[in-house]
Amino acid sequence: MNQYAHPEMLVTTDWVNERLNDPKIKLVEIDVDTQAYEAGHIPGSVGFNWQTQLQDQIVRDIISKEDFEELLGKSGVEKDDTVIVYGDNNNWFAAYGLWIFKIYGHADVRLMDGGRLKWLNEDDKELVTTPTEVTPTTYRADDADESLRAFLTDAMEVSKSASENLVDVRSPDEFTGKILAPPGLPETCQRGGHIPGAKNVPWVTAVAEDGTFKSADELRKIYMEDQGVTPDKPTIAYCRIGERSSHTWFALKYLLGLENVRNYDGSWTEYGNLVNAPVEK
Repeated sequence: MNQYAHPEMLVTTDWVNERLNDPKIKLVEIDVDTQAYEAGHIPGSVGFNWQTQLQDQIVRDIISKEDFEELLGKSGVEKDDTVIVYGDNNNWFAAYGLWIFKIYGHADVRLMDGGRLKWLNEDDKELVTTPTEVTPTTYRADDADESLRAFLTDAMEVSKSASENLVDVRSPDEFTGKILAPPGLPETCQRGGHIPGAKNVPWVTAVAEDGTFKSADELRKIYMEDQGVTPDKPTIAYCRIGERSSHTWFALKYLLGLENVRNYDGSWTEYGNLVNAPVEK
């Protein structure tokens, strides 16, 4: 992984498997809910529900600092632990979780390349159904680092000025407005299309068949050569609800080393419901 700008941010399934008994390494499976975790998870891992534990469902926002502290404390995580996150859907929600960990200042958090699927497909990897016993801690988070996050006003300004790279990571059919959501998922917006000026670089183009990230050279070709994402400009990534764009945020920031990358977690669910906002198809 030394080809990447920050290879320390990504670990292999073998690396994890060799360290299952290390008390300073904490494993966190993050999925849209905890059904997959309950059906079988990596020994020693805890499970986070993206919908109810990393989201404030009342105000539609990320989890608060206080709730993040409570979640990590009851999960047995300490501030100096190495946290490894992984999950289903090629790490969509795990990447979102890593983004939250970084927002609240956890220094050493990494993504398990390939996620849950890769672990499942390897014969020497074990899954257990027994809940992990943890010793609660008192966790103290940093104040939120808002430089990692984009808001509606940022996205609208960029769409007018082209001062930043604006990357829509949804499928081409979502980008053009042919569909409002991926097949099988709820439609969360009133209209289709994309934010004016956005480039369509579907998140899946960054992933190999086994769910791991493609090489740095392949990623550079996808984003920079083919789509003109220029490293001299700041970048905003968005999708439908902010989870797929977290995956792209991770690739651009940590694998390609772009200096200023933000995730617009309001994404198309917010923008696509606005009255009188410009849309392209």
